[in-house]
Amino acid sequence: MLYRLTKIISSPVLRLLWRPKVIGAEHVPSAGAAILASNHLSILDSVFLPLMLPRKVTFVAKNEYFTGNRLMATYMRATGQVAIDRESAAAAQTMLDAAVQVLKAGELFGIYPEGTRSPDGRLYRGKIGVAWLALTTGAPVIPVAMVNTERVLPPGASVPRLAKIGMRMGEPMSFTGDPARARDRRAVTDEVMAAIQRLSGQEYVPAYAASLKEQARRAA
Repeated sequence: MLYRLTKIISSPVLRLLWRPKVIGAEHVPSAGAAILASNHLSILDSVFLPLMLPRKVTFVAKNEYFTGNRLMATYMRATGQVAIDRESAAAAQTMLDAAVQVLKAGELFGIYPEGTRSPDGRLYRGKIGVAWLALTTGAPVIPVAMVNTERVLPPGASVPRLAKIGMRMGEPMSFTGDPARARDRRAVTDEVMAAIQRLSGQEYVPAYAASLKEQARRAA
């Protein structure tokens, strides 16, 4: 009920201020489990993506999203998003276990295969969690490209700006393989990232975004 109320209140504001254009929404099933695998340009991706779809989308987000900006924290709680401590050694498995439960319930789960926001607008190598989920649950993967959301709230900014945003969704992708086999997980992940890249048009970087951020932090 709270999720629906939040959407009723927030969606008109979203459409008025940022005029989102959605392409391919018909690829999202009206019922049943599916994994929405998206590029990640802004912390607002987790706000815009669910608001532009009729069905509830659950994301797992770092604790800071629930304790930082009050508006963001209120939205995350109201829409039933799941908080995890990314500093915990078990954070990755905790996220995947939570995702499995969402998918087993026949719901939509949103994931950012890059694992973190892009530091420069390019698309980075995907982590294999999305593949493990797809191979473990059998849920289809729907590639998603968020467009221009980084212009609304660039890294370091606290006040959203006006910009026309968009979302492009590709056809569902189904996979077979062994979730315990590294080669299968990597092959599936690379296919998903290639599909996202075709939708977004971003330059692809065959390296992890988190590694680039860590290098920049050490050099600072």
